[in-house]
Amino acid sequence: MIRRPVAVVTAIVLIAEGLGIAGLQWFLGTVVDRQKMSLAGLDPDAMSVSTKAGGLVFGLYFVLCGVVALLVAVRNRPAAGLGRILLISVAVVHGLLGALTVGLVGWGAFAFMMVVLGLVLLTLMTYERRDGAGEPSDAVVSSASSAS
Repeated sequence: MIRRPVAVVTAIVLIAEGLGIAGLQWFLGTVVDRQKMSLAGLDPDAMSVSTKAGGLVFGLYFVLCGVVALLVAVRNRPAAGLGRILLISVAVVHGLLGALTVGLVGWGAFAFMMVVLGLVLLTLMTYERRDGAGEPSDAVVSSASSAS
């Protein structure tokens, strides 16, 4: 099946994206710091530190989501609990970022965000639950058949 390769590609893309975002934010924070830029009277040092910290947090979030996708591929089981929540949240984040980037950056960035969104959704949806969630129990099936 395509489950494992999709999960591996999702993990690689999310980890690369996390490292790229952290690196970009670190670069932008350094630019603000070296040029002593200020926005509406804000302290340039505070802007630089907060940009770098936000980039690291956001980058670590994407890397963590990539690690969850990699664990899904290695274990060949669906993500559960916090891992599933992380993958769902990163899908929502990519949907929102896609909506924002189409106006700010362009259609290429939008297409990239939608490809990543599709990969995350495929990772979530191709692993079916084996615990019978969503299927009617035997008691419901037998009572429905005896009623007819």
